[in-house]
Amino acid sequence: MAYKDKKEKFFMFLVFLVLGIMVSTQFRSAEMQRSHNINQQRAEDLVEKLKTSEKEKTALQERVKKLEETGAGNSDPKETFAMKMRAGEVTMQGPGVEVTLDDSKVPAKQGEDPNLYIIHDDDLLRILNELRAAGAEAISLNDQRILDISEVRCAGPTVSVNNTRFSPPYVVRAIGDPKRLESALRLRGGVVETLKFWGITVDVIKKDQVTVPAFEGTRHYEFAKPKEEK
Repeated sequence: MAYKDKKEKFFMFLVFLVLGIMVSTQFRSAEMQRSHNINQQRAEDLVEKLKTSEKEKTALQERVKKLEETGAGNSDPKETFAMKMRAGEVTMQGPGVEVTLDDSKVPAKQGEDPNLYIIHDDDLLRILNELRAAGAEAISLNDQRILDISEVRCAGPTVSVNNTRFSPPYVVRAIGDPKRLESALRLRGGVVETLKFWGITVDVIKKDQVTVPAFEGTRHYEFAKPKEEK
């Protein structure tokens, strides 16, 4: 009887162990799907905002170009500076947040994809999009000004930002309401929580003074051109 009881307990243990693994796996899958759905909705909302900002910045850049071509004597220096500031061509300062991200130091479990434990371009884009949606007025990534024309993409083991390659850690600085920016990143099920789940280091610090450098790249418009006014 004692042997039979031990055998039954052993089988019960195996059953509960399997059930526990199944429940854990389903919960993890559900959390990742919920996070994906939330991010997809935010991305759709951001598309419209980005389209509007792209049109506005294109018009501003063309106005700056025309004013410079006509000469400083025919233009208002304050107006020219204001347009350069809005176009991202001026270094900005103000309150905001500093976000530092680094690859996970946790080794991948057997059978898991090791790419889940390192930072990719889409992770950085999610951080940038959350900050934009929260009202960030100026953003930089590793001291590269982020504009509507900025590219952030994987380039082998590095990430290319404005055609400049960087490896982790990555530092994002954003000017805006510090509390609002931090809250947007720390939403339950949001980008920071998802990255930390995989052991990726994400430090968000509110600051009274953040400096975002001016955009130093070049702009090329192959198809876009200002509408002629009658």
